[in-house]
Parts: sequence; C-alpha cells; structure tokens
Amino acid sequence: MAEQEVTTQQQPGQPAPEGAERTRIRPAFAPRTDIYETDAGLVILVDMPGVGPDGAEVMLERNVLTIRGRTQGQPPAGFSPIYREYQPGDFERTFTLSDELDAGRIEARAKDGVLRLFLPKVGPAQTKRIQVRAS
Repeated sequence: MAEQEVTTQQQPGQPAPEGAERTRIRPAFAPRTDIYETDAGLVILVDMPGVGPDGAEVMLERNVLTIRGRTQGQPPAGFSPIYREYQPGDFERTFTLSDELDAGRIEARAKDGVLRLFLPKVGPAQTKRIQVRAS
C-alpha cells in the first residue's frame, strides 16, 4: 500500500483548525491517533478520553473521513475539582482516504476512550459475466 493512502489534515496534539465556525465555546483538540495496515485494510485507533459511543461521530464525505468526539466535561457526582491539569474539550480530526479503501464497509467501535475504526481494502476486481437478453 502506498504511503499516501491516508493523509492527515492536522498535527496530533494540536488544537483543531479554525477553518469552520464553532458554535460551542469549548476548545476542540486533534486527538492522538495510530494507524496500522493489515492485509485486509487499515486500523485507526483514536484516543478520545471521556468520549463514549454516544458522543463519537464518524462521517465520510468525498473521501474525507471526519472524526468528532464530545465529552461531558463534568466532574463525577458529589465531587468538585480543586486542581485540574486537563482542560475539558471536544475532539476533531480529519483524514483524506485513497480509493483503495472500501468506504461502504467501514466499521467503528468505541471502548474505554478509544475509537477503533476498520477501513477494509477494496478487493481485486472480479470478472463478472453479464447475461445478454433479447429485446
């Protein structure tokens, strides 16, 4: 597989780009991401602590994969923070996919603050016999 199959549009650990107007006051961060290639496709692991399956959003439009995560940012019930090193915020990351990946079969799972995406490769072209009918 070529190295250009998935390209990032943001640097990891940096605030998300300001290209679009945000309607939320909270900051958006580019989550740390690992990408692995297997014989069957690509595996993308996205660290989004505090984001559950209901707070994660994955969109694909024109070969651009957009991953968003929203955190609650609230302390646990009965607790109030007195010192914080972590700033609550949302996560946003985009990737441009190559045509060698099957966009219709992408799978996504979230567990323990990690979003796992599987992007299968397009299989080899199959020979298909087309029946000719009389009109």
